[in-house]
Amino acid sequence: MRDASGAAVADARVSWRTDGGERDTRTGIDGRFSIAGRGASGVVVVEAAGYAPFRRNVDLRKDAGALTIVLRRAFADEVTVTGARVPERLGETPASVVVLGPRALELTPALAVDDVLRQVPGFTLFRRSGSRTANPTTQGASLRGIGGSGASRALVLDDGVPLNDPFGGWVYWSRIPRASLDRVEVLRGGASDLYGNGALTGVIHLVRKRADQTRLDADASYGSQSTPDGSVAASLRRGSWGVRLHGTSFDTDGYVLVAPADRGAVDTAATSRHDGFELALERGPDASSRQFVAISAFRESRGNGTRLQTNDTRLRQVVFGADRTSTATLILRAYLGDELYHQTFSTIAAARSSERLNRQQRVPSWVAGAWGQWARPVGRRQVVVAGADVRRVAATSEEVVFNPGAGPLVGNEGRQLDLGVYAEDLVSVGRLSAAAALRFDRWGQSGERRSPGTPTTALADHQENALSPRLSLRYPIASWLSFTSAAYRSFRAPTLNELYRPFRLGNVLTLANEALRAERMGGVEAGALARRPDGRLSVRTSVFWNEVHDAVANVTLSSTPALITRQRKNVALIRARGLEADAEARLGPAFTVAASWLFVDSVVVSADPPALAGLKVAQVPRHQGTLSLRYSHPALRMGLQARFSGRQFDDDLNLFPLSRATTVDVLAARPLGRDTELYAAAENLFDARYDVGRTPLRTLGPPRSLRAGVRIHVPGRP
Repeated sequence: MRDASGAAVADARVSWRTDGGERDTRTGIDGRFSIAGRGASGVVVVEAAGYAPFRRNVDLRKDAGALTIVLRRAFADEVTVTGARVPERLGETPASVVVLGPRALELTPALAVDDVLRQVPGFTLFRRSGSRTANPTTQGASLRGIGGSGASRALVLDDGVPLNDPFGGWVYWSRIPRASLDRVEVLRGGASDLYGNGALTGVIHLVRKRADQTRLDADASYGSQSTPDGSVAASLRRGSWGVRLHGTSFDTDGYVLVAPADRGAVDTAATSRHDGFELALERGPDASSRQFVAISAFRESRGNGTRLQTNDTRLRQVVFGADRTSTATLILRAYLGDELYHQTFSTIAAARSSERLNRQQRVPSWVAGAWGQWARPVGRRQVVVAGADVRRVAATSEEVVFNPGAGPLVGNEGRQLDLGVYAEDLVSVGRLSAAAALRFDRWGQSGERRSPGTPTTALADHQENALSPRLSLRYPIASWLSFTSAAYRSFRAPTLNELYRPFRLGNVLTLANEALRAERMGGVEAGALARRPDGRLSVRTSVFWNEVHDAVANVTLSSTPALITRQRKNVALIRARGLEADAEARLGPAFTVAASWLFVDSVVVSADPPALAGLKVAQVPRHQGTLSLRYSHPALRMGLQARFSGRQFDDDLNLFPLSRATTVDVLAARPLGRDTELYAAAENLFDARYDVGRTPLRTLGPPRSLRAGVRIHVPGRP
């Protein structure tokens, strides 16, 4: 199996269909396949991500010997995405969606999933630092320059189930093994109309590889800073029953975060270790029906840059699911999970010569949720969708304050209940395609404060409603050019972490606020998609204007040389307006070039205190850009990625600037036989030393990192 350049096409699904039945297999890394089946004549059908479907009648009496199949590259817009909660082609959706497909994932030098997502300008965690060394409470995702937050302002999904932490909203990016990923879909812009709470700035879908056949995918590497990493995705299929096992393991000695000029005796490397697995049993008698149950566990531990600052997490989850497609499509999901989070904080002397334990926190939490969706075509040019979801979260933030000895154990206990219903109508009238959606949500919170020797204090109950409409339009004015537009409202309710848990980072103390209200965003956008008919060039652009009311921000209350005190507060109005552009070109049969750029002007329009008005939103640069080069040949595959982030501020008062940053990553891979590939990668190739934080202590991004590894891919067999 080859493409037009002669490059092997791995993991293509090959079906041999005869009157006697159908047999399936998958191609290896070298593009080869073999298949056994009855019948001297039949039809060969090939499906591969990134390529147009292939279908050919074959008579083995005439076509004796090996069969060579050459696949035609499919334009990226032929990829099917689920941004509208129903499958549709990327080029036919009016939403701003970016897809990182199998080849982009394989040839991306980045090791962690969040670093892979930095190919999408506007994607950001709370800070520039990635999940390998950053505290998990800073790993909330945001899109389009709304501003980083410990809690995600984007919803992250795995097969329809939220990956956002139920207590804090951040994301444990390593829970999904890299070997199990097929693609990543990023929907930019407000998406609460279909996805509800958390989808304030968009949705990130982590789509796993199909497990409908017996197959094995594994990736193992070792690199700088004593960093072993491994992931595996295996499935076994027997008739209508299947079992899948996904696993991940990672360990690193890390690096010292503090800039060399500011380091002291207390500073140590930020270490990280995690292990996780998922085991699932699935039944699918045919392609139109599937039922499954999956159990998973994940454990992580970190050293946060000094001897006394550590944290660890334990997660467990069970998911039940059912999909049914006939005239209509029905999808059901239910999930239940628990988590135990632990963290310590320290007070550090001015010369960083010593530290003492300041706080110790323990947060047990649990979550239960379910959602269901029904979709049905009405005629040939209309689809109606309806759905509902519910989620219940409970957690206790237990804290001991050391001053200097251990004080009493105090805690805040909180509960949240979210309910939502939605409907959507997708219709085509002539050349115009329109999608109209409306969702209603109601959520509430309650809690108590507990302290030894005092009566339990009930915290004020709070309930809110949200109405989230969206109207999207797409109009093709020529075979190569389409215009799109959308208007929407979205929201994000504060997490229990923001409401009840204070934390300390360096000499910055951030207080909780039980009176927080939900963030609400209104936005409009317009864009264009241009593409050559042969798919060699595509360009997608969008301009957008978003306004966030009651945005939750860390607002400075007081500042001294020894301690900066902040509190989470609702800022009256934030405005983010900008332009984003994505382009991809095939330069010859083996080269692909992709570039993306985002310009965004993100400012505080009005606030309390008024001093914030007119300032830049923290953690948002005006310019971000990426450049990716991919080369694919039967004997060698290579990938290069360059990322640029402009100057930004680390704080609400714009007192602590972070300089602009440019990094370059490279990867080279060589297939060895049918099922094996060796590779080498370098992240931050030129060892750029760039700012990731000012607290006000200056911390730096990771140094150059080298690693080598092996990928094993045993294709599917019936």
